Amino acid sequence: MAQSSTIEWTEATWNPVTGCTKISPGCKFCYAERMAKRLRAMGTERYRDGFALTLQPDVLEAPLKWRKPRVIFVNSMSDLFHVDVPDDYVRQVFDVMERAERHTFQVLTKRPERVAAMRHDLPWPSNVWIGTSVESERYEWRSAALSEVDAAAIRFLSVEPLLGPVPNLPLDGIDWVIVGGESGPGARPMEAEWVRDIRERCTALAVPFFFKQWGGVNKKRTGRELDGRTWDEMPTNRRCYV
Repeated sequence: MAQSSTIEWTEATWNPVTGCTKISPGCKFCYAERMAKRLRAMGTERYRDGFALTLQPDVLEAPLKWRKPRVIFVNSMSDLFHVDVPDDYVRQVFDVMERAERHTFQVLTKRPERVAAMRHDLPWPSNVWIGTSVESERYEWRSAALSEVDAAAIRFLSVEPLLGPVPNLPLDGIDWVIVGGESGPGARPMEAEWVRDIRERCTALAVPFFFKQWGGVNKKRTGRELDGRTWDEMPTNRRCYV
């Protein structure tokens, strides 16, 4: 069965790769690294090497066996476009997603430049969404890199953990924006005005906006309401060009 997920914007996870390496400030308190270390300590064989990048070919075709359609976050415990994941393996993952057409796959990476470089070598069926992380103004360039992947049905931004203001978040060709604060031990604070700036920009450009959480050490206590309501907008197949 698929691994069900408590992540607010998806339904399940699938990890044909586990482990990663840190490349930007948003990675500092990586939840996946904490979880991998915990699973290793529990004796989970798949995480015997902790958070070292590891291909998991035995689960490659798992989504083909899941009969119930679902929204699936690909590699919640890794980054499919990490430099150490072979091109051929990336293509195998995309082949499975193309064949598993009953599901919707959400691929999120901090390495959109590699996605752009490989974009002509990969299939882009309508059930595959591609996203990138933009944790601060310094990483706005990731949105521009993602915009080069023009064959993707849905392109989205995960602005989480939001570590500073991004008042002019680039939304050219972006179909969806998720915003969230950092959670867990050592969580860095997020200002409400940073979130509102992004929400207002999304609203002005008709880009669906999803507010995931305020975060903090106890994210259940801080909740996910912004200005008296939750924001759970999801993308459609339309695209906004600015």
